[in-house]
Amino acid sequence: MNSNINLFSPFKLGQLELPHRMVMAPLTRMRASDGNVPTLMNVEYYKQRASAALIITECTQVSPQARGYARSPGINSPEQIAGWREVTDAVHAVGGRIFMQLWHAGRTSHPELQLGGALPVAPSAIAAEGNAYLPFGRRAPMVTPRALETEEITGVVEQFRQGAQNALNAGFDGVEIHGANGYLIDEFLQDGSNQRTDRYGGSIENRARFLLEIVEAVVSVWGSGRVGVRLSPSGTNYSMGDSNRVATFSYVVSALNAFDLAYFHLMEPNDWGTDTGLDAAHFRQIFKGILMVNGGYDRQRGDAIINSGLADLVSFGRLFLANPDLPARFRLNATLNEPDSSTFYEGDEKGYTDYPTLKLEPIS
Repeated sequence: MNSNINLFSPFKLGQLELPHRMVMAPLTRMRASDGNVPTLMNVEYYKQRASAALIITECTQVSPQARGYARSPGINSPEQIAGWREVTDAVHAVGGRIFMQLWHAGRTSHPELQLGGALPVAPSAIAAEGNAYLPFGRRAPMVTPRALETEEITGVVEQFRQGAQNALNAGFDGVEIHGANGYLIDEFLQDGSNQRTDRYGGSIENRARFLLEIVEAVVSVWGSGRVGVRLSPSGTNYSMGDSNRVATFSYVVSALNAFDLAYFHLMEPNDWGTDTGLDAAHFRQIFKGILMVNGGYDRQRGDAIINSGLADLVSFGRLFLANPDLPARFRLNATLNEPDSSTFYEGDEKGYTDYPTLKLEPIS
């Protein structure tokens, strides 16, 4: 414990010099244009939040097959790469740093979101509970997915490698692999959704193979210190579950030590999951690199966990959504804007780029 270390302490993340430790967490907003291309509205949204120590983008599909939401952005076409280049240029122009979150929705997608109305893919033909987000604000129950054939899996790994290369071409500072929240990678990790009998199923080592192959492929593009991994060991959304979460995720996180990652992004037990004990204290003993935590933190709790030495960085989601200038507000103990949940998904500038920032008087 060091009383001089808190959220405002500078930090070195690989080759990046961070001015403080408040990261903007990935936030699905569903505001891309036709073709899942980022727009000037997206450029403004991320530029407004460039005072974050690091921005992690909303989940971004690595292929058309990976799509899981209406109007979710992609990183698999020239138009998408060009749209993201405008975002990264704008963030860098005001001194910010930005990672792309690479994503495959897996079984949480829907035939309406797939090319030719194809079934979503998954490790096993087991449907998730919940509703898919379809165009024009519609929702529909998720369907039973198609289990990937063993020989197809290397192609999905390649989708992530190509997505990482496209993110590099779009000017990002690094990438985060989305292994959380019940999407494809998480589906492979947990035995409630993975009942395969090939080398990608059964034992923990086999279920972890898909993630570790993706990490290896993405690191081959970016090198060490520019790739993060996000996991949600306690998450239960989309009917996720495992017969031994402690053993599964302890093995997975230990295996990540081999890759010299930029960070491990841990979603701690919160209202998205159950109280499993798989928190920062547990994984601090396992992961040898930089630990970023997420889980309903405010300034006081963020300062406390940094001061305790249990985490190096804290990511904030809804607080950054509603407060583009969150670090300044924390520093000044200013009142925080309340997020408008009715504008979280789809829509226009309302609840996206129109949250007010502080009106600071110039120093004379």
